[in-house]
Formats: sequence, C-alpha cells, structure tokens
Amino acid sequence: MDESKFLDQFIEVEIEAEKLLLGRHELVDIDRMRNGNREALTALRKRAKTTKTSVPSPFESIMKDMDPRPLVNEVCATCGHHNARESTLLMFPGTDTFATIPFHAAHTILEEDQARLDFDSKKLQSFVKEQSLILSEKGALSDKIGPGVLKSLVALTDIPK
Repeated sequence: MDESKFLDQFIEVEIEAEKLLLGRHELVDIDRMRNGNREALTALRKRAKTTKTSVPSPFESIMKDMDPRPLVNEVCATCGHHNARESTLLMFPGTDTFATIPFHAAHTILEEDQARLDFDSKKLQSFVKEQSLILSEKGALSDKIGPGVLKSLVALTDIPK
C-alpha cells in the first residue's frame, strides 16, 4: 500500500473517531442535565404533593360557550391544588444565578427543558450510531465488532409503546 494513501486513510479514521468521542461526551453531558431536571421536577412534585398521574389532565367543556363560567376548573398536572404563585428558587443551567419565580413557571420551564434535552439526546444517540457504522465500514472496529453485528445494531429503531 502506498504510504500517502495509508496516511490519508488513517487521518480519515482518526477524524471519524474524534467525532464519535465528541458525540459520546456530549451525550454524557446531556444525560447529566436530564437527570438534574428529572430530580428537580420530582422535588417540585413532592412539594406540591402530586405525582405525574395523580391530577387529572385538563379538558375543554363542550358546554363552554353556553355558560360564561367554566364548568370544570383546569388543574395543572404538576401543580395540582398547590399555590401556583408561590415563590420558588430556580438556578438557570450553565450559570450560578438563582431567580425567584412562581412555582408554576418553574416547573413549566423545567418540563420544556426536559423535552428539549430528550430530543437532543435521541438525536445524539443516532449520531453516535452513524459514526460507529462509518468507523466499522472503514475497518477501524473490525477487531472488536463485526460489520454485520454493527449494521444490525444501527438498524434498530425505537418503537414507542
């Protein structure tokens, strides 16, 4: 094999491996943030004495147009009957700044952030799978995992239940 061709292939494999390692590190960071958000949401639910499913979800009344007052009081699934305006300390991610905001706003911010982190985590997981497949095709992982096994792992999809 020509020395320059071998060097070019080696550089390509090294670049792909670096992308894979960066993706894995980002995935670990996002998992840490997800766990922190999950713990914070659990603490807020304990403080409000609710669980994820203990408060019925709000629904719109069919008769809403006929009667000006609501027939059913809509209740937040996290707040329950807890005072939604109660002050809560919230530390913003990536900073050392605490802010006093209403209870309802705090858990809403955390829930939206959790949904974004879940999406980013799934996106990074697929990126790591793709990078692993690329490295396998280039022969970098041939001594550890066979290409057939790796292709079958990458072809796996998550089906929601």
